[in-house]
This record gives sequence, C-alpha cells and structure tokens, in this order.
Amino acid sequence: MKYSSLVAAAGFAVAALATPALAADISGAGATFPYPIYAKWADAYKKETGVGLNYQSIGSGGGIKQIQAKTVAFGATDAPLSGADLDKAGLVQFPMVMGGIVPVINLDGVAAGELVIDGPTLAKIFMGDIKTWDDAAIKSLNPNAKLSSTAIVVVHRSDGSGTTFNFTNYLAKVSPDWKSKVGSATAVEWPAGIGAKGNEGVAANVAQTKGAIGYVEYAYAKQNNLTFAKMKNKDGQVVAPEIKSFQAAAANADWSSVPGFGVILTDEPGADSWPITAATFILIHKQPQDPQQVAEALKFFDWAYEKGTAMAEELDYIPMPANVVTQVEKVWATEIKGADGKPLFTASN
Repeated sequence: MKYSSLVAAAGFAVAALATPALAADISGAGATFPYPIYAKWADAYKKETGVGLNYQSIGSGGGIKQIQAKTVAFGATDAPLSGADLDKAGLVQFPMVMGGIVPVINLDGVAAGELVIDGPTLAKIFMGDIKTWDDAAIKSLNPNAKLSSTAIVVVHRSDGSGTTFNFTNYLAKVSPDWKSKVGSATAVEWPAGIGAKGNEGVAANVAQTKGAIGYVEYAYAKQNNLTFAKMKNKDGQVVAPEIKSFQAAAANADWSSVPGFGVILTDEPGADSWPITAATFILIHKQPQDPQQVAEALKFFDWAYEKGTAMAEELDYIPMPANVVTQVEKVWATEIKGADGKPLFTASN
C-alpha cells in the first residue's frame, strides 16, 4: 500500500471513530504497533458478528492512561506493565500478537534490504554521533554500497510509545553509552532528531525526508513501501525483517515466567533471530466498569486468537502460540469478573 493510500485508509478509520458507537461496539485505545492488524480483525469481525471495534491508535502511553481512567473497555501497550503496577491498578495483562520493529530509511540509490546496520551503529546514529550516511562505521558494514555524504535525519516518536520502549530497550542492551546517557522507556530525552506521533507519523516523516532514518513496526514499513535495513543480530548473523526471523526471536520465550506475560523479546540469541522483536499487550480491569462491553471484548480477542491467524501472518505479525492462548484464557476465566463475582468469559463463549 502506498503512503497516500495508507493516509486515506487512516483518515477513513478516524472518521469511523468519530461516529457514535452502537451499544454493542467495543472501545479500546493505545499502541500504534498493532493498529494494522486490529483494524483488519475489526473489519472481519464486524462482518461476521455485527459488533464493531472503535480503536484509537494513540500510542501505548495514551492507552495506559485511558484504561486507568476507565474511559475504554481495554487499553493496548507494547511496553508491558510490571506485576506491581498491574496489581495496583487492578488490571489483567495478556499478549495479543507479536511483530518486529525495523529501521527504515530514505536514501537515494539504496533499496529495501540492501543496507546492513548493527546495534552499536544504530545507537550512535540515534545519539547523533554519526551524522552522514558515508560515515566509516556504516561503510564498514556495507563495503559494496554506494553511500553518499547525505546528512542523516533521525526521526523518533514524540508520544509515549511502546515501540520506543522496545527500540530503546534494544539500544540499551547493545550500547553502554545509550544505556547510561539515554536509557529505555516509553518516552526518552532524545539526543538528536525530530519527533513524530505514532508509527504512522514516523513512517510519513521518513517517506517525505531525504536522508531520514526512523523505526516502525514492520507492517508500516511494508504498507508504505519504505526502505528497511537488514540487521546484524546477537549471534553476528545478518537477518532480514520477516515472519521467520520474528518467530525465531520468540521461539524460546517463557511467557508464564513474568507477571502479566510481560516478556521482552529484544536482542534474543539465535542465528535467525530478528533483534528488535516485540509483543503487544491488552490491559483490562479485573472488575470492569462496563462488564457487558468487556465481555464483548473478550469474545473478540478469543475470535482473533482462533480465527485471526492467517490475517496476522499476511501483515507479518506472529500469532500467539496455542499453549499461551490457553494460559491467557484461563486468566480471563478466573480473574475478570462482573459485579456478581461471576466470570465474564468461559471457554464455551
């Protein structure tokens, strides 16, 4: 999908969000990382059931705030909350889908997958220490590429973002300088560059700016025909962003080992592993203010787990493994309850 087409689609989605919701519609807000697949699932689910999903793609920080304020049935975040934060807010957290975060560039004469970047070099670029595309560090990784002296324009998120959390988490793992000077969070004090809102905003800015580099969820790179870079992973292997490399990074995840299934998948070992892989999570109150809407939301998520696999893979997201879905749905059935104390979800739903 061309950038102009994606803007048109996003505009349509925004217009739809502005329409008064039907009583049965489900409200959610948060991460832009999963927006393409949530939109795809929502369209298919409405055709099948008549129930709509009004999802505001506003960033993980906004999603966390909205669910804490109880203004939506669910929040969505790519930066998992800690067990203590979940308990304090009375929330259940579970992973919905996984994907890859990729460096995207706009550089004349360089096609998708032609440029290779490693973690330390990526950190230096985003710190502003590497200023032009013909820098020696980039040349050493790409000895056969024709690199110009074009100035590098760093594009980063301006909003609270789980994509930023995972991206900076990776940079902190591979660069001591980044870890000590910038750190890892949903929002950081960026040493260089210009800010843009959402994965959508970063994709748009990179598409429009010569010499730009940014980071987006892979579906945005794919839909906008952006030039992505390959990366050198923890094992020293050069890998491309694709479902196989995302799956390799997620293969050994122990989801039950962390409260709220909050596993971080950056810089995972393995010859085929994509280094910046991430899960995206849903947040729901254990005792929701609107039990009927939350029950509908759980039906939607159950449907997405069961029937949304092929749609997720079409956009290069990784569906959650069946054993993890079983664990998640046990949590729904035991922890999310109505005012009468009865569970809002059972396996027979």
